[in-house]
Amino acid sequence: QMQLVESGGGLVQAGGSLRLSCAASGIIFSIYAMGWYRQAPGKQRELVAVIRSGGMTNYEDSVKGRFTISRDNAKNTVYLQMNSLKPEDTAVYYCSASLGPTHYWGQGTQVTVSS
Repeated sequence: QMQLVESGGGLVQAGGSLRLSCAASGIIFSIYAMGWYRQAPGKQRELVAVIRSGGMTNYEDSVKGRFTISRDNAKNTVYLQMNSLKPEDTAVYYCSASLGPTHYWGQGTQVTVSS
C-alpha cells in the first residue's frame, strides 16, 4: 500500500527555517519524481519544488535561493529545506510522487510563518 507521510511543519517567525520531510512506502521510490506543493487559504495548490529521479530540480520563482529540495533514495525520503521564511510562505505543504500519469499525495503539513 502506497503512503507518503510528511513531517516537520510548524510555526516559525519570519526569517526562520524549517525542514520538511516526506517518507514514502509502497513504491519504488528512486524512479519517481518527488515534489512539494503548497496551498494557502483561498488559493490554488501550487508547485513549490520538484526533484526528478536523476536529481534534476526545479523551483517556483518565489522560493528560488531560499528553499532546497533533496532526496535520499536509501531512506525513501524527500526533504524541503526552507530558509528565510516569509509570512506569504504560510500554507499547507503537500508531498507528491509522480511517475507518468500516476500521481500520489501526502496528507499535508501546516507551515505558519508569523511576521
